[in-house]
Amino acid sequence: MSTTTVTPLTIQDAEALVTAARRAAEAADVKVSVTVLDAGGHLLAFRRDDRAVLISGETSTRKAYTALQLGTPTADLVEAVQPGGLFHTLPTALDRPLLFIAGGVPVHRDGRLIGAIGVGGGAPEQDHGFATTAVQTLA
Repeated sequence: MSTTTVTPLTIQDAEALVTAARRAAEAADVKVSVTVLDAGGHLLAFRRDDRAVLISGETSTRKAYTALQLGTPTADLVEAVQPGGLFHTLPTALDRPLLFIAGGVPVHRDGRLIGAIGVGGGAPEQDHGFATTAVQTLA
């Protein structure tokens, strides 16, 4: 029986994710907040652009947390919380800071979940794109 050790998300990884997401947002002329969490849900990096809407700090963190806890991009969960959806009652059933809006993306290394990134401040589709771009640069 062999076990492989997967390197956890490092502060250098987290800073690279923040930089990549901010560059993507800057190219689209969108002011954002970016949050990176490790596998345990602990804050590794956070950055809010000067002119990003204030609530984007909270939404970016909640999006990252949701993507981490459910192991899937928040963009893929939006329909699941609608009436009749698989997770319809989840947002109110748990006392957790979940947010089912696109912009949260889990981060994997060697097939293992090692953290998540959340972006807030743009339209949900934009935030998802910025987060996805950042994760792809890490790979």
